[in-house]
Amino acid sequence: MRIALTGASGIVGGFVLRAARAAGHQVTPLDRGTGFRLGDAPDLSGHDALIHCAFAHAPGRYRGGEGEDPETFGRLNRDGTFRLFDAAVRDGVDRIVFLSSRAVHDGYPPGTPLPDDLPARPANLYGQVKADAEAFLAQLPVKGTAIRATGVYGLPAKWRGLFDDYLAGRPIPPRIATEVHGDDLAAAILLLLDQPDPPAQVNCSDLILDRHDLLAEVRTLTNCPHPLPDRADPAFLRIQTCDRLRALGWQPGGMAKLRATLPHLLC
Repeated sequence: MRIALTGASGIVGGFVLRAARAAGHQVTPLDRGTGFRLGDAPDLSGHDALIHCAFAHAPGRYRGGEGEDPETFGRLNRDGTFRLFDAAVRDGVDRIVFLSSRAVHDGYPPGTPLPDDLPARPANLYGQVKADAEAFLAQLPVKGTAIRATGVYGLPAKWRGLFDDYLAGRPIPPRIATEVHGDDLAAAILLLLDQPDPPAQVNCSDLILDRHDLLAEVRTLTNCPHPLPDRADPAFLRIQTCDRLRALGWQPGGMAKLRATLPHLLC
């Protein structure tokens, strides 16, 4: 399959690029290195699929990623995505997978379960932009899927500050969150491209990860003597179910994958 991939030099895009090439696909990277900018309508002729991972935001921020300029944030990420999807339809691209976010559900009360078919209810501009792009994709004459991903780990930058604080003995506030390894997210995206009738939306999440448990693994690896943070209250989590992906055969790595990855994240 010949795939156009936006954001190929980004965090998720990097995982997808490596996985797609390893699977034998021909990938055309669309990122700053190749001159692509959100808002462009590139020539996608000859491509079988578009994977859209690019996103413009303030460094290190997604929710709140508009910084002091929400107008530009919306123009690039909402309007730019619309323009890109229209270019795909124009050039005969038959399949689109859009990297959305669990943030489309931030407007639901804490503790609400999040099934695959739950309608979007954003509570911030980040979630709204993602939800708008999902809705735009859903009405196009293509096989399109929005994959609502949770937090993504697998690169050292993700928890570098947290690990540094723990190893230095600085106090760590309790926190619990959901996570998925970038390789597992990439595998889900490629799996969706293989479906003859892909679902319009899927959730993508794996671990419910408390900092207490994460840093307990770090303590084992480093023999660090410092105390672990208290456990966080999981009752407030909005937890995604991933029934649609699992029905297609997706199997994320769970704690075993986290343990295998941690030595590389601590280097």
